[in-house]
Amino acid sequence: MKLYYVPGACSMADHIVLEWIGKPYEAQEVAREALRSPDYLKLNPAGQVPALVVEEDWVLTQNVAILNYLMDRFPEAKLGGQSSTRERAEVNRWLCYLNADVHGAFKPVFGPQRFIADDSQHSALQDMARQHLRAHFERLNAQLADREWLTGHRSVADAYLFVVLRWAKGKQVDLNGLAHLDAFFARMQADAGVQAAMKAEGF
Repeated sequence: MKLYYVPGACSMADHIVLEWIGKPYEAQEVAREALRSPDYLKLNPAGQVPALVVEEDWVLTQNVAILNYLMDRFPEAKLGGQSSTRERAEVNRWLCYLNADVHGAFKPVFGPQRFIADDSQHSALQDMARQHLRAHFERLNAQLADREWLTGHRSVADAYLFVVLRWAKGKQVDLNGLAHLDAFFARMQADAGVQAAMKAEGF
């Protein structure tokens, strides 16, 4: 397997999960300006990361698809639910929430010009997006009130949560008072697999 990633992007979730799994893989950094290059577009016509070369003739894209593939291919890692259909559904519930709702809510923060052409309105749009993100993180904080991991056991969703928390801290989203998220973030930073992925990405 070969993972194509941009440092700090959502592909870091896949990078962390591959470290947790502990099987051989390669990781290839892609410069942001190279995402639209002809060579990379052959791998992923969307010009985005992540992309996972699974086999010579099969490249898998989209984070949820890649993370579900890794859960299924390496069930011994127990990153997709311990033993039941219900647990697997819970992992996917939070994974999809992070991917669709939380990740999506960052888009006006990262690129307000995609939504409003008038530069004078960009700051207001970003502030509104940060307010929406605060509500998402309050929900995630509540989910962690009586557990160390989102679904009660470590899963691929936790890797994604770590990534969006890094974004939130870097983009001045208000996380004050969210003690359970603070504890989660510290726990993840101390994790050997997380440290290995971050080091590989230059952090």
